[in-house]
Amino acid sequence: MVFSSPIFLFGFLPIVLLASMLVGRSAQNVILLASSLFFYAWGEPVFVLLLLLSIGVNFGLARNIFDAPNRREVLLGLGVGFNLLLLALFKYGVFFLTDVMDLLGASGEWRAGLAAQWPEMPIGISFYTFQAVSYLVDVSRGRCRPQRSLLDLGLYISMFPQLIAGPIVRYSEIEEQLADRKRSWTDFNVGASRFVRGLAKKVLIADTLSIYADAAFGASPEALGVQAAWLGLTCYAFQLYYDFSGYSDMAIGMGRMFGFRFPENFDFPYASQSVREFWKRWHMTLS
Repeated sequence: MVFSSPIFLFGFLPIVLLASMLVGRSAQNVILLASSLFFYAWGEPVFVLLLLLSIGVNFGLARNIFDAPNRREVLLGLGVGFNLLLLALFKYGVFFLTDVMDLLGASGEWRAGLAAQWPEMPIGISFYTFQAVSYLVDVSRGRCRPQRSLLDLGLYISMFPQLIAGPIVRYSEIEEQLADRKRSWTDFNVGASRFVRGLAKKVLIADTLSIYADAAFGASPEALGVQAAWLGLTCYAFQLYYDFSGYSDMAIGMGRMFGFRFPENFDFPYASQSVREFWKRWHMTLS
């Protein structure tokens, strides 16, 4: 279920918004957590268990980091290692194993079979992994106290607006908003406008540019002229920006509609005058 799909726009999102408005403040986090887990399970019915494992392990680790200051660095190292291991296992596990098999002289057919059976990387694992790591680091450095509510921590890690494509939100940035946030029609209107703008970036611009970019990258070198190559490359560059920044705009807008203030993720990166400045403006929350 992607943000631009009809089932999300005309089914899932309106239902969740309406449900969160009808319940009291104390039940809003329950609605959002249940909705987020349902949203993730829609696309990843098996790997939602991995998400729940991440929530449970990081909940326990953070409390132990806070309660045992003499073992803080060791526990933080274990926590960061656990989270990054999950990410590396799905992202690089097959490459590592095939390299080991190369050293052992395994047959190419056996290696190909392993690569074909290796599970694909779960959607959004990079984003919720980095958020979990940032939570442990914030607790370890004393920027915040560990969350005593498993429900609220689960919502922080799995919140559906920014679960799939960010922005990455530090726990200290929304700690107070998880416990108590104010919603107003002004915020709702601002958020809805931001969501529509991001949707337009994705559907009207990025998806249109992808037609020309895919055609250029899919053409044979003999049939691709210089002008067509440059056109395809330019379309791809802007497709990538409008797709990613469009999703970030939709996430920020939805967060605002639910009462959250997410950080900005893009700041006109193609207006940069240096590579260093570019990376300060592109996917800013990753830094």
